[in-house]
Amino acid sequence: MDDIGLLLGDVPRGTLLELADGTTPAVEDIAAGHKVALHAIPKGAPVRKYGEVIGVALSDIPAGGHVHVHNLGIGRWEEPTASPSPTRTRPTAVSPTRDRFLGYRRADGRAATRNYIVVVPTVNCSATVARMIALRADERHKGTPGLDGVIALPHDLGCGMAEGTPGDAILRRTLRGYLGHANVAGALLISLGCEVNQPENLLGESESTGLGVETLAIQQLGGTAATLNTALDRIADLVSRITRTHRVPIPLAELTLGLQCGGSDAYSGLTANPTLGVAADLLVAAGGKVILGETPEIYGAHHLLRDRASTPETAARIDQLIAWWQEYTDANGATLDNNPSRGNRAGGITTIWEKSLGAVLKSGTSPLNDVVGYAEPVTAPGLTFMDTPGYDPVSATGMVAGGANLLAFTTGRGSLFGSRPVPCLKISTTSGLYERMRGDIDFDAGPAMSHTDQLTYGTALFEALVDMASGTGSKSEALGFGTEEIVPWRMGAVL
Repeated sequence: MDDIGLLLGDVPRGTLLELADGTTPAVEDIAAGHKVALHAIPKGAPVRKYGEVIGVALSDIPAGGHVHVHNLGIGRWEEPTASPSPTRTRPTAVSPTRDRFLGYRRADGRAATRNYIVVVPTVNCSATVARMIALRADERHKGTPGLDGVIALPHDLGCGMAEGTPGDAILRRTLRGYLGHANVAGALLISLGCEVNQPENLLGESESTGLGVETLAIQQLGGTAATLNTALDRIADLVSRITRTHRVPIPLAELTLGLQCGGSDAYSGLTANPTLGVAADLLVAAGGKVILGETPEIYGAHHLLRDRASTPETAARIDQLIAWWQEYTDANGATLDNNPSRGNRAGGITTIWEKSLGAVLKSGTSPLNDVVGYAEPVTAPGLTFMDTPGYDPVSATGMVAGGANLLAFTTGRGSLFGSRPVPCLKISTTSGLYERMRGDIDFDAGPAMSHTDQLTYGTALFEALVDMASGTGSKSEALGFGTEEIVPWRMGAVL
């Protein structure tokens, strides 16, 4: 039984609140989306929402009292490792409405949802030149049939780091994932020439994109102008080959959907995330792959994922990740409860446990079939968990590098995000947010407050995702988002 209720509108002090067993007055002004105590809660008692513990009362809380950061924390309460409650794991009772999307079939057999030429710097020192090349080439070839654009994917890493360290390995794995991504029809790698992240180390294990990856070294070519002119000639040749590709029907089993949430609020776990969970289940039922990530944002809900693991080894991997993150945050003078942002808390989320319990709903009810490291290839059918930070650009970058050819992003406060070369569909938790930010939000999940409504809206969201995979543009694509949002996970010392 839950100890708190969620307010759908602002409630002034003294307002009588209708409860299941009577009424109680609000003892203070409480904002919409925030929590109210349904009964008196003594100091030290666990507080439940969604049937799960979201924290411990830091003081006595009266019935009708506002429950938030002033009187609720995670404390030392450890929730028993019981099976998930039935209300949180009800299987999706609908079937996929489609079995194919219109995509590009690569020469090596992989399926793509977009056709991009990418210009990738090996190091921050060549990032500006990469941007100049992409801007000039995109203007020159704009409107070419079958070409979604020529884009740069700049980052601020590649030097000032120790070769062979975990941070170095993550950067190389991430960039290889982008260069070899199915949505990349052609790629140029732009090197300065003297950086730690040398092209031969990066490309040694790179998968072929069908058109190959060519490296241009600025120092070797003689500077910016020479590199720009050479790159434009190479891109013109790539474009001539891309015009021969066309969209064809491809089974939905070849879609890989990355799940993201950002700017979350208290409605995230009530509307948008469970609605996305239905869509995720439908894609899994069609044979597709789904990626859940953001390890700090499963803390407090990781037992729910553990209980869905298809093997004991997969379940153990979840526990290992949580233990690593606790050590990692301790070593850096932080805690996992530092994850909720100021905006999250203004939107009614109090603790990381509460945030996590809403976040895992994005993954639906399918079994957890695999756990992979950051930016590692996702190969298992069904649901995979990827170890990523909770910071959305870093998390999404890892998923794209791992093979996601589609992203879905729920938001309660109003996130601005795109992730080219992969299209990203943004979903609002409330209709009010959708109306305020129609130019940025693609799908309104605000009305989906019941399980029945979530099935209806989740099916519609599944359709919208298939349409986007088939070429329908997202709001972020129309706005030009996605070229600055590649953010590889930075680990280790800057030397």
